[in-house]
Amino acid sequence: MNISLNVPEQVSEILNKFEKAGHEIYIVGGLVRDVLLKKDLYDWDFSTNAVPDEILKLFGDEAFYDNKYGTVGVKNPDGRSYEITTFRTEHGYSDSRHPDKVTWGKTLEEDLKRRDFTVNSLALKRLGDQSFEVIDLHGGLEDLKNKLIRAVGNPEERFEEDALRMMRAVRLAAQLQFSIEETTLKAIKAKASQIQHIAWERIRDELLKIMASDYPADGYLVLRNCGLGAVILPEVEQAFGVEQKSPGRHHTYDVGTHSVESLRNCQSPNPITRLATLIHDAGKVRTQKIFPDGRITFYNHEMESAKIARTIADRLRFSNEQKDLLVRLVRWHQFTVNEFQTDAAVRRFIVNVGKDNIDEMLALRTADRLGSGAKMTSWRTEEFKKRITLVQQQPFSIPDLKIDGHDVIRVKKVSPGPVVGKCLQMVFEEVVEKKLINEREVLLARLEEIDGD
Repeated sequence: MNISLNVPEQVSEILNKFEKAGHEIYIVGGLVRDVLLKKDLYDWDFSTNAVPDEILKLFGDEAFYDNKYGTVGVKNPDGRSYEITTFRTEHGYSDSRHPDKVTWGKTLEEDLKRRDFTVNSLALKRLGDQSFEVIDLHGGLEDLKNKLIRAVGNPEERFEEDALRMMRAVRLAAQLQFSIEETTLKAIKAKASQIQHIAWERIRDELLKIMASDYPADGYLVLRNCGLGAVILPEVEQAFGVEQKSPGRHHTYDVGTHSVESLRNCQSPNPITRLATLIHDAGKVRTQKIFPDGRITFYNHEMESAKIARTIADRLRFSNEQKDLLVRLVRWHQFTVNEFQTDAAVRRFIVNVGKDNIDEMLALRTADRLGSGAKMTSWRTEEFKKRITLVQQQPFSIPDLKIDGHDVIRVKKVSPGPVVGKCLQMVFEEVVEKKLINEREVLLARLEEIDGD
């Protein structure tokens, strides 16, 4: 099968250099798959029979080589690098992640058979400026047509070599809206416990890519159904079967199912917000109380859920920023929305959630409602959004005032010290209580009236 492809100028230059030097060179990896699926193209990877020293001679200072796997990086104008890897075969995977030994191969066939999935084992060979031959040695074209993720060769062997491939299979299925082929899925179920040998940072990256996909709820369900979910997010797994249906309650699903349906309805593109949506009710497992009359309660479940969120964030090695957002969203998702709330109550909500996180919290709240079977819009929520906007126009702290300590020193003719803070605090409280408006001339006039002692 031949195709036409207009490659970037630097990619064409790389191909030219290898061809002029008499080396074989192929475009490989996920980009070939994306070319055929007509998706946006990002990372260009290459495979060659040239060994690293020969590759480095072709590029000089443009290239760098700092690994034992035969991959040379060539600097890219946009800040990323093109990866050019020598044909290789791999031996032994004692850590279920990296080969114990790598030897250079002589043929493309040797290289492609070590790839993870058939849709990633395709290669492109340049025939002319924009003409390429698609090389398919493992049925990748047929699997693309049938929308299947299938391991190359024996799936159990592929997962024993690198257990992270199991996560990658689920992630690709979620991103591409493919199914996992039956034998490959069966192998994931058999090897799911091996994911524990993988660094949590690597698991985190794949999980967040699943959360960022167009169908994160379906991606999570595949994780769960193949046994990976129970290892990675046991707190969510435990929520399935925890009943919520009760007199006077609006829930129609158990906690686990509700969590997945909430994720399905989360409109935020932020993968941390989506993960928070999935785990927001995990604390209900520990707080459920069932009464003789059939009532079920989960008092303070959001606080218990926040503890769980911290545990998950630490397990997945989240950055401080990621952890803060995850915990805040889970901790404060149970906020009150009604027409009788005071400005002070709305202010507390904004402070607890953080100004920058309000949209994310509202996305979680809406998803929570929809995941319970409620309708899309709520007039109370819409009014609450308006209140948030209005309240944010008011100062939240002394630094938000239109005057500062220098103004106090000048107007009151005092030296820096406690008096300055006392005056600012007095003005701030009067603005909060709406006795004053936060305008500079108004606040300066009020300073004139305040006793400076």
